Parts: sequence; structure tokens; C-alpha cells
Amino acid sequence: MYTKLYPTSIENRGRILSFKKSVQNWLKRSLEDPIAKILAKNSNLTKTQLETLLIDVLAENLASKSLKYEEKAKLRQTKAAISRGSFNRTLKQAKSNTIQSIYTILLLGYFGILEDTSLTPYLEAANKLKAYTTAYRDLSNNHKGVKEHLQLISMLREELETMLNNLSKPWTSSKP
Repeated sequence: MYTKLYPTSIENRGRILSFKKSVQNWLKRSLEDPIAKILAKNSNLTKTQLETLLIDVLAENLASKSLKYEEKAKLRQTKAAISRGSFNRTLKQAKSNTIQSIYTILLLGYFGILEDTSLTPYLEAANKLKAYTTAYRDLSNNHKGVKEHLQLISMLREELETMLNNLSKPWTSSKP
């Protein structure tokens, strides 16, 4: 039996369309974020794989009920219809690439290629990224000192962009 993403009741249809629009707006903002662009550009994920993975996670966390894969496929930002099978293949590739990235790091550590000293700049970037996301999250909760908070976020973003751009350059055998 075929289940429609858009139910027949006008109230439900409006709620679903609103959910779809909010997910797509969030995806667009997130994927256009300068930090996300740098991270995505240097990751093992294609833009489509990242978008699909984000939809899968977001739909599970935000939807009031579990969405079927064909419903998740309709949340993609593309104008062309995406089949459930295509969505599932892309999601599988995204998850596989993520796991392979983790295993690559473990493998390089196992052979001593990535030792603590060579990982230090990446750990510093991870800490800076955490500070940035925390400051960004705190902005919505803190209505006092918004101007100072925005300046802090801007400064952290610039530092983070510089760090990530520097770390994305291929490294020689002596250091990253």
C-alpha cells in the first residue's frame, strides 16, 4: 500500500508542508554556513550524501513520528523527485564513507602515522569548533550582551575558518 507524504486533510497537509519547508530551510542555511562548507569540502562525503545523512538524522529527531524513506526522500532540496531507492543508496554511501573515515584515522594511528603530536592541530580545531557551536547556541538563549556575543562568534568563526583552511592542505611526511 502506498502511503502519501501529503495526507488528504488540509490541516495535516499544511503541517507536513511546513515541516518540509522548515527542514529544507535548515538544510540550506546549514550547508551554506562557511564552516560547514570548509568541513564538507574536505570530508569524504559528497554534498548529496551529507544532505541525505542530515535529513535522516534530522527527520528522526524532529518528526513526531518515524518517517519512511520515501518521505525522507521528498525532503531533499532538489526539484526533481528522488526515489526511495536512490535516497537509501545515497544514505548507505554516506554512512559507509563516515565509517571508512573513522577507520582511516584509526589505521593511521595504529601505524604511528598520526601520533598525538600530529593530531594536536586537529584536536585544537575540534575544541575551537565546539566553542563556536556552544557560543552560537548560547546566542539564542542569551538576550543580554547580544552585540558582544555576536563579536565573539564572528571572531571564533574567522579563527576556525583559518585553522580549517590551513589543516585542509596536504601535509608532508614530517608534519600535517
